[in-house]
Amino acid sequence: MQTYFNIRYEFDYESVQSAIARQLQTGGADYICVADGVILNTANCHPDYLKVVNGGMFSICDSSYVPLYLKWIYGTDYKQYCGSQIFMDIVRMHKYRMIFMGTSQSTLDGLRANLMKVNREVTGMQFIALPYRKVDEFDYKEIARTIEQDGADIIWVALGAPKQEIFMSKLKPYLKRGVMIAVGAAFKFYSGTDVKRAPEWMVKHHLEFIHRIYKEPRKQLKRCWGIVWSLPWLLWGEWRRKQRQKLKWSIK
Repeated sequence: MQTYFNIRYEFDYESVQSAIARQLQTGGADYICVADGVILNTANCHPDYLKVVNGGMFSICDSSYVPLYLKWIYGTDYKQYCGSQIFMDIVRMHKYRMIFMGTSQSTLDGLRANLMKVNREVTGMQFIALPYRKVDEFDYKEIARTIEQDGADIIWVALGAPKQEIFMSKLKPYLKRGVMIAVGAAFKFYSGTDVKRAPEWMVKHHLEFIHRIYKEPRKQLKRCWGIVWSLPWLLWGEWRRKQRQKLKWSIK
């Protein structure tokens, strides 16, 4: 686990899966954030939200550009591990009982139908559409009771950033066990009823954001503008952090 751009990232696939298994074995509840460019920007603009993002187990890197930035600055080789990947990786494991929370009922119905094709055990799992309301207005005690009665190991949350990360942080104190993972648009991607993910060639060439803008122009253009605005000082701040580390090591 490493901290870059003020976010605690875990890039290694095996470490992510081991941490989830260990958390479920040792007990207690916690959460994992899936940090894309929107979360990176928002967390660095709002200290309270940064505390939420870093208040869980760690974040996985949903941005294809963060590994490029780290390559430029540090010469390190990291890979993107996006929300849709961890989502399908865990579904295909046939290892955990899961509960799916968020978005609309029509999206959840489509999601259930498609997931059953890769994991028949999904048939007996709950898909719960959460009501549209402010993050402070949810009945977290009742939601936790539903999860505990279900016995879910993995709680998938899809409410969109930054709402879903705050939701997990507020739900955590009411849960006795389980790992929550916020996966944003993954429900939509795999439902077959909503926005589809970009073609593989666009993902490979770091062009997924163009596909997202084309599909949801008003929403995505606003997000992209925030990322572009904050990026120069984020890169400058991380470069200065590297220089401070080099100075510290040279003194030692």
